[in-house]
Amino acid sequence: MLKQGDQAPNFSVKAHNGETVSLSDYSGKHVILWFYPKADTPGCTIEGKGFCDSIKEFNQESTVILGVSFDDVASNKAFADKFSFPYLLLCDTERMIGQAYGAGSEGLAKRISYLIGPDQTIVKAYDDVDYNTHPQDVLNDITN
Repeated sequence: MLKQGDQAPNFSVKAHNGETVSLSDYSGKHVILWFYPKADTPGCTIEGKGFCDSIKEFNQESTVILGVSFDDVASNKAFADKFSFPYLLLCDTERMIGQAYGAGSEGLAKRISYLIGPDQTIVKAYDDVDYNTHPQDVLNDITN
């Protein structure tokens, strides 16, 4: 995993809505990059809905939420649409983001996250994520 102070690797990948997204698109904002194992599974749904429930607070803190899995566009689109997620789900089908960020290169993505600062350095790495509390934990780290 990357650690605090490391430069966050840039990436360019398709999101669930078909647009191409790069980390550099969000320079000047905080970014939460949360890796989840598989779209529309119980733990991933709880975590995703947790971020959704706090979206106003994240927006007030100029924080962008980007979910990442190894799922394809169709799977992530169905997941985002089913739960009306107001943020992008990135489709790392080539596992390039996962490999660069230590979330795995085979099988399912590990359940880890990063808080990336406006200067695109790692503010905090979360390697022991509890999907029930993680969205609030990250929000607390941003606001404190």
